[in-house]
Amino acid sequence: MSHQRLDFDFQQAGKAVLRIEREGLEQLDQYINDDFSRACEMIFACRGKVVVMGMGKSGHIGKKIAATFASTGTPAFFVHPAEASHGDLGMVSTDDVVVAISNSGESNEILALIPVLKRQKVQLICITSRADSAMGRAADVHLCVKVPQEACPLGLAPTTSTTATLVMGDALAVALLEARGFTQEDFALSHPGGALGRKLLLHVSDIMHSGDEIPHVSRDASLRDALLEITRKNLGLTVIVDDLMKIEGIFTDGDLRRVFDMGIDFQSASIKDVMTRGGIRVRPNLLAVDALNLMQNKNITALLVADDDRLLGVVHMHDMLRAGVV
Repeated sequence: MSHQRLDFDFQQAGKAVLRIEREGLEQLDQYINDDFSRACEMIFACRGKVVVMGMGKSGHIGKKIAATFASTGTPAFFVHPAEASHGDLGMVSTDDVVVAISNSGESNEILALIPVLKRQKVQLICITSRADSAMGRAADVHLCVKVPQEACPLGLAPTTSTTATLVMGDALAVALLEARGFTQEDFALSHPGGALGRKLLLHVSDIMHSGDEIPHVSRDASLRDALLEITRKNLGLTVIVDDLMKIEGIFTDGDLRRVFDMGIDFQSASIKDVMTRGGIRVRPNLLAVDALNLMQNKNITALLVADDDRLLGVVHMHDMLRAGVV
């Protein structure tokens, strides 16, 4: 292996790759055509799953395309063509659509499967650079991803062609997403562990303090009792309620500073005389992210969770942080 000079211009080489791949993608416009529409319609009408296949670099791209389909409302999975020949083809049913990827369109491993797929009457979409290839001719729908040149100067390593295939897969997935009316909430359901999932699936009721964790005292409690309750429950406030947990008012750390300035006797003062009436409250089915936005807009650190006037819980900014909503 020959060694290059130490003054090689890596930046120039990198920019040349970007230019070549950009030019390749510009050529892709012409292939978003009637065949593309037919492929989308075929997948949209599919009663089973989309099964993506590809060898080598095409396989890596295929895995990403299958994952993008699956997370955007089109059930899909990847099957390795070589493994398919040894039993995995049993995963494919007559209700499925197969998307087979090969730049040359002559992948022996995929070609070996096509007679079986045809016999099972499985619909076949092939993504290749040549409509006249063996896979192109066998396909029910052929999607062309021909590019002028690879970014590899040797013209050997799949670069521009794999990028073009990836973009074609994204175009299919996003077109189908829009056709299905797929929403943020739908996306969150397939990403429950992600940040978006936490924001769109978590409700106030999932993270609020309830039952014995709620800091509360009766209106006849002394100011001293209220301060002890704030300290015990450690949420920076206590709610003043009647025997049926109907909210009468709220007393917070901030109110405590106000009481200090008023020079009130802590031993004799009653909480009903110094509480703030009402209190900002939300319903338990409110999204946690919406509750967080309300806290930020009102410049407060906690909200009462209630059904009309009946106290159900308290949610604090720290609960949002722990749940990963922030």
